[in-house]
Amino acid sequence: MDADSLLLSLELVSGSGQGLSPDRRASLLTSLMLVKRDYRYDRVLFWGRILGLVADYYIAQGLSEDQLAPRKTLYSLNCTEWSLLPPATEEMVAQSSVVKGRFMGDPSYEYEHTELQKVNEGEKVFEEEIVVQIKEETRLVSVIDQIDKAVAIIPRGALFKTPFGPTHVNRTFEGLSLSEAKKLSSYFHFREPVELKNKTLLEKADLDPSLDFMDSLEHDIPKGSWSIQMERGNALVVLRSLLWPGLTFYHAPRTKHYGYIYVGTGEKNMDLPFML
Repeated sequence: MDADSLLLSLELVSGSGQGLSPDRRASLLTSLMLVKRDYRYDRVLFWGRILGLVADYYIAQGLSEDQLAPRKTLYSLNCTEWSLLPPATEEMVAQSSVVKGRFMGDPSYEYEHTELQKVNEGEKVFEEEIVVQIKEETRLVSVIDQIDKAVAIIPRGALFKTPFGPTHVNRTFEGLSLSEAKKLSSYFHFREPVELKNKTLLEKADLDPSLDFMDSLEHDIPKGSWSIQMERGNALVVLRSLLWPGLTFYHAPRTKHYGYIYVGTGEKNMDLPFML
């Protein structure tokens, strides 16, 4: 959700139970404004909160003028002081995939994981136990990256792609109509397209290259991983991810108000295919 309209966005998403105390709201409003000024971001998004056992991580993201350029991620434990996180790498994701359970809430905390490695001594092969230490900060970067790639979403028409390549905010976007807002095909993944490249020319024939340049939610696997609900007498549409419980997207049809927030433990629902 956009930091410039934070209070309204939190009000719209409050039906899902995602709220913040008045002092946290006040701290976020002022500190995110300073983050935008100091780091010279085009836009700052309040991404959400990852719940820890000792403390919670408050996450924000900075966007450049090109909206699909890699986003810079920051975290805070008190909503006032923000620290920049390194970009996620495949090695980080692979490392932290072995860690299970809740976050502690301490970035310097180290998880211990035991791995078996084969050691050759002459003709004999032994299996040796090696303890690998994984920092919680690495796991935090990895989880945020996975959530962004899987469930960060945006309504169709909110961004447009110029013929020269960069993607900008569509200033003429006036919101989806009520009938469009109820369809999964009206929402896109807020990242570089993956599935779109595999489509045939015939499938791309009806697509508008300036608007339909991202992957649609209707082809997500497993099918049924999104829940769409109308709230406040059809004045608000809310999408909830069942794959990453805690991710809530909201949009008020026929208005410019939209956004998403994640408030959860940072754990993926691996049992979802068996629950559908």
